Amino acid sequence: MPSPPAIKKIRPLQLVAVIFFTVSGGPYGLEPLLSYAGDHGALLLLLLTPMVWDVPAIFTVLELNSMMSIEGGYYRWVKHALGTRWGFYEGWWTWLYTFVDLAIYPVLFVEYASFFFPELAAYKIPVCLCIIWASAGLNILGIVPVGRVSLILSIAVLTPFLVLIITFFYHHTGGLSIPSPSLKGISYPSMGMALYTVMWNCLGWDNVTTYAEEVEKPVRSYLISVFTAFILVLIVYFFAILVAQQSHIDSNTLTDKGFPELGVLISGRWLGIMLAAGGMASTLGIYAAVLLSVSRVPKVMADDGLLPEWLNKLHSKFGTPYVSIIICSLVVSFMVLWTFADLLIIDVTVYGAGLFLEYISLIRLRLIEPDTPRPFKIPLNIVGLCVMALLPLLVYGVALSGALISNGKGIIPAVFAVCALLTAELVWWIIKWTKLHRG
Repeated sequence: MPSPPAIKKIRPLQLVAVIFFTVSGGPYGLEPLLSYAGDHGALLLLLLTPMVWDVPAIFTVLELNSMMSIEGGYYRWVKHALGTRWGFYEGWWTWLYTFVDLAIYPVLFVEYASFFFPELAAYKIPVCLCIIWASAGLNILGIVPVGRVSLILSIAVLTPFLVLIITFFYHHTGGLSIPSPSLKGISYPSMGMALYTVMWNCLGWDNVTTYAEEVEKPVRSYLISVFTAFILVLIVYFFAILVAQQSHIDSNTLTDKGFPELGVLISGRWLGIMLAAGGMASTLGIYAAVLLSVSRVPKVMADDGLLPEWLNKLHSKFGTPYVSIIICSLVVSFMVLWTFADLLIIDVTVYGAGLFLEYISLIRLRLIEPDTPRPFKIPLNIVGLCVMALLPLLVYGVALSGALISNGKGIIPAVFAVCALLTAELVWWIIKWTKLHRG
C-alpha cells in the first residue's frame, strides 16, 4: 500500500497573509459604517469593537491552539472540552456560517469588477461560479499554493490603500477636523448594523487553526502571525475610514459605490481603478483562505463518525480533503443570490454562537486540566476569563437585538440565523437515529 503523500507546511510570512485574508482582506466591506454610525460614531466603534470582540477571541484561540495544535482546530477543542455533542454543534455551526460567508465574496468581486465593466453585472452568476470553482481547484492543490497566492494578493490589496492614504495627506494641507467621538443620536437598529459591519470585518481568528498540522512550528508561528495580522488590520481600517470621513464623501455614495468612488473623489479615476482592482484581489484572497479553513472541518468530523465517511477522502497526490472542498463549493454555488446586508447578519450571528462555545471550552479546560502544558496562557484566572468572555457576548447581544427590533428587513435574516442555529440539534438526532438503526 503506498504511503500517504507528505504534507508541505506553510511558513509564518505566508501564514500572516492567510490570516489577513481569513479575518479581513482589507477594508472592503466597511463602506456602510459611516452611514450607520455617522461621523461621530464610526471611528469610535471601529476602535472599540475589535478590542471587545477580537482581542478575547485572539487570546482564546492562541491558548487553545497552544494546547492542541491539531487538524480541525476549534472543533477538536470543543469536542475535547465539552463532549461529542457540543463538538458537533461547533462543527455544524461553522459549516453553516462559512457557506454564508463564502457566498459574499464572489458577489463583491462582481461589484468591484463592474467599476471597469458595468455590463458585467448582468453576468453575475456565471462570473461567481468561475470564482468558486477556480478557488476549489487552488485549494485542492494544497495549503502552500494558497499561502503563496494570499501573499501576492495581500500586496495587491494593501498597495491601493497605501496610495490612497498618502495621496490624501499629500493633497490635504489643512489640519484634520476629527468629530468628537460619540454614539449619541444613533438609533438602536443602526447601532446593531454598525456593530455587525465591524464584527464581520474582524471575525475568523479561530478559522486559521483548522490546518495547524500544516504549519511549521505552529505555536510560535500562530503567536507571531496572529498579532501581526491584528495590528495590520486595525491600522488599515482606521486610516481607510479616517480618509473617507475627512474627504466628506456622501455616506450613501460610499455605501453604494464603495472605496473606488472615494479614490475617484480624492485623486481621479486612476486611483479608483487601483482600489477597484484591490477589491477584486481582496475577494479572491478571502474566498481561497476561508475555503481552506472550512474544508478541513468536515474531514475531521467524518473521521469521528459524525458525517459520512466519504467526506474524509484525501487527494492521492496533494493530500487535501478534495471531497469536502467540492461539497463546500457546490453549496456556495447555490447561495450567491443573497444580498450583502442579509448575509452579513446571518454570518455574524451563526459565527458568534460557535465562538462562545470556544470561550466555554477555554474556561472548562482551565478547570479540569489545569496542569496541561500551555505554551501560551492568558494571564487571567477563572473569574477574569469569565469577564473576558462577557465582553464579546455584550457586543453580540446588542448587534442581534438591534437587528431583531428593526422595522426594516434586518429582522428576517436575524430570525433565519437563529433557525439555522437550531438545525444543529435536529441533525444531531438524525445522526443518532441513523447510527442506532445501522447498529
